[in-house]
Amino acid sequence: MAVFSAQEYGERLRKTRERMHEQGVEVLLVSHPANMNYLTGFDGWSFYVHQGLIVALDHDEPLWFGREQDSNAARILTSLREEDILGYPDHYVMSKLRHPMDFVADILKERGWDRLHIGVEMEGYYFTAEGFRVLGRNLPGAVVKDGTLVVNLVRRVKSEAEIEYIRQAARIAEKVMNTALETIVPGVRENDAAGEIYKAQISGTAEFGGDYTSLCPIMPSAERTSSAHLTWCTDRRYENGDIVLLELAGARHHYHCPISRTLFLGEPRPELQKIADAVIGGLNETVAFIRPGVTAEEVEAKWRESIAGTGVNKPSRVGYSFGLNYPPDWGEQTLSLRPADTTILQPGMCIHFMPGIWMKDFGFECSEPLVVTEKGCELFLNFERKLFSK
Repeated sequence: MAVFSAQEYGERLRKTRERMHEQGVEVLLVSHPANMNYLTGFDGWSFYVHQGLIVALDHDEPLWFGREQDSNAARILTSLREEDILGYPDHYVMSKLRHPMDFVADILKERGWDRLHIGVEMEGYYFTAEGFRVLGRNLPGAVVKDGTLVVNLVRRVKSEAEIEYIRQAARIAEKVMNTALETIVPGVRENDAAGEIYKAQISGTAEFGGDYTSLCPIMPSAERTSSAHLTWCTDRRYENGDIVLLELAGARHHYHCPISRTLFLGEPRPELQKIADAVIGGLNETVAFIRPGVTAEEVEAKWRESIAGTGVNKPSRVGYSFGLNYPPDWGEQTLSLRPADTTILQPGMCIHFMPGIWMKDFGFECSEPLVVTEKGCELFLNFERKLFSK
């Protein structure tokens, strides 16, 4: 069953072509699995080999290319026509003799697209330097240019149907965070707590199930909380006096809702409580400021103003756009709440306001995912903002 209507997929393709035209891209090679999903509904764990879409201004539907044994997934999950599903033989896979981009180049040549302006997702996780080299060798008459953000920028403003999936993911995220807070106690192994968190993510709620998330649970403890992206420490047991950072999420049809909170096992230390009070106060004030028409850098400036004089310093960004994604990130790489990002907030943009603080010996996190609305913003979560302790 299609996750979205044919009309919605058609509108996404129309907007993508508009942006291609604006950026001088006549043919776009889409390699990011989130962008493939966004445009067609394709959803398979086959992104460890070369696969993608070819979107051309003079062809009415995308062409899917990928490993032949994965082509049935395109037939099952998308409405693409049979003639637009192009699987390559297995001798292209991890071969020193030929490359899947040789196969793609032949497709472009057959359709007369080999002398056009061709966009590729150069900054994408799934497009390789070797793929770029092989395309250039095969297409000497083409202008191969960066098309990394063509689809991402279309995805940045969500439809109501997409936002509803994020609301459902939020209900899962609340369950996931509650599971973490209930499970983590002195004596419990960190990997066992991670197992319960994974179970909560996938089982979802009684109304709807969950998906795997693009990031594994970020849940460092003790001195490891001084770093932003550590997971659990296998075999270690939680101890009294531990700080535990919890950056988790729920996901529904790969639409994420992230949530971050901090747990202290015991009576919180005064310096940690001081940072928590400053961060949460700044978070409250900044979220109330967010509305359409302000820029990303203005939101970050409001944050800095709100924590002035507290002793808290955060040199990194305080938020980013999020939504549909696959490993290794639920962020969209399009918007960052930091100086010099002049992106104007629009209704339908989803932002994870995430003012995490990581110091020399410990850290603190408390975040809010939200969607910009016509008059302000809507919070996805109903979860208390505080330093949790037990």
